[in-house]
Amino acid sequence: MATTKTKSTLNPVDLIESFSEFKETKNIDRATLVGVLEECFRSVIAKINGTDENYDVIVNPDKGDLEIYQNRVVVADGEVKNPNMEINLTDARKIDEDYEEGEEVSQKVEFQDFGRRAILTLRQTLASRILELEHDTLYNKFKDRVGEVIHGEVYQSWKRETLVTDDEGNEMILPKTEQVPGDFFRKGETLRAVISRVDNTNGNPKIIISRTDPMFLQRMLETEVPEIHDGLIAIRKVARIPGERAKVAVESFDDRIDPVGACVGVKGNRIHGIVRELHGENIDVLPWTSNAQLMITRALSPARVNTINMNEEEKKAEVLLDSDQISLAIGKGGANIKLASILTGYVIDVYREIDEEIDEDDISLDQFNDDIEQWVIDELRKQGYATARQILGTSREELVDKTDLEEETIDEIIRILSAEFEK
Repeated sequence: MATTKTKSTLNPVDLIESFSEFKETKNIDRATLVGVLEECFRSVIAKINGTDENYDVIVNPDKGDLEIYQNRVVVADGEVKNPNMEINLTDARKIDEDYEEGEEVSQKVEFQDFGRRAILTLRQTLASRILELEHDTLYNKFKDRVGEVIHGEVYQSWKRETLVTDDEGNEMILPKTEQVPGDFFRKGETLRAVISRVDNTNGNPKIIISRTDPMFLQRMLETEVPEIHDGLIAIRKVARIPGERAKVAVESFDDRIDPVGACVGVKGNRIHGIVRELHGENIDVLPWTSNAQLMITRALSPARVNTINMNEEEKKAEVLLDSDQISLAIGKGGANIKLASILTGYVIDVYREIDEEIDEDDISLDQFNDDIEQWVIDELRKQGYATARQILGTSREELVDKTDLEEETIDEIIRILSAEFEK
């Protein structure tokens, strides 16, 4: 039984209609659309003939028109050296009997006449350019939206990341590292996150969203507190340990408005929704001040600060507190002092204030640096222990609990200090 082979064809009208649909869905402007179509056709023509300089490609996507004209110079019969660029006089006069040698003939050609291989090449070229356009459009659309909160739907969740789509079907990635501890998402659920960055490696844009970025907390406060939205209150700085604790410094431009009270709300009604969204993250709202010393004092709240020694050049601050305030200043796992440092921009070290009259016979830990390594002394000082008697007056269990030192190290410190006083 004989089989019939069907010649591959390409209908320019159908091609333009498909591009028009692409324009509508991907927001491609008309000039770009025309340019891409013309570029693709010229690319294929150049591959076949070595050049496209003598071709005119006219695209009208609005009407669905596409016309190709080949321009050739009329030469004497038998003198044609390049059929793509030249046409003999006899053939030219078949088109129009008035043509003479040296004139230019413009003749309409059908793209199908270039052959099956040209059609396949065109399809591949168009597919590649469409993908490039889609990537460029996506990147240009989102690169200026960094810091904006999006509402998306969970499409799929894996161990290391979650794929989220917005209302327009754009795909965004929420890495595990950008999720708040306690986040667990199921397919179809909605979530809020902030656009953290747009990577464009190798022209393949990836929209990265985050729920741990300080900007996410700031944007939620802007949504919940009308005074921030209206410009009456400004958020000056946000410091976060996602899922655990955060500190937010705010400033009011209206003396009648308490910035902290406005952000927290009556009985905490404005802040509670954000706390639930962040799985119980403890949010401290503080009044901002340009006075660095006062800002450090506020940032170390709830601890009461006695004295602060500032080093402006190195951006360091030594804070002296009563012994019962040390643990409050440091906070659980060092969270309070870490957030205070981020909020103020200073490296903060806390020390226990020494009563000179009571501790005249005491010995500074620095005097023991021949027997105790300096990094160990520094660790003890960070926890507020500056003298030997302070160490010996604290139980072994408390020293182990408050510092990052091994039990054997604590025992050796106690032995060295005790031996000094026994002398």
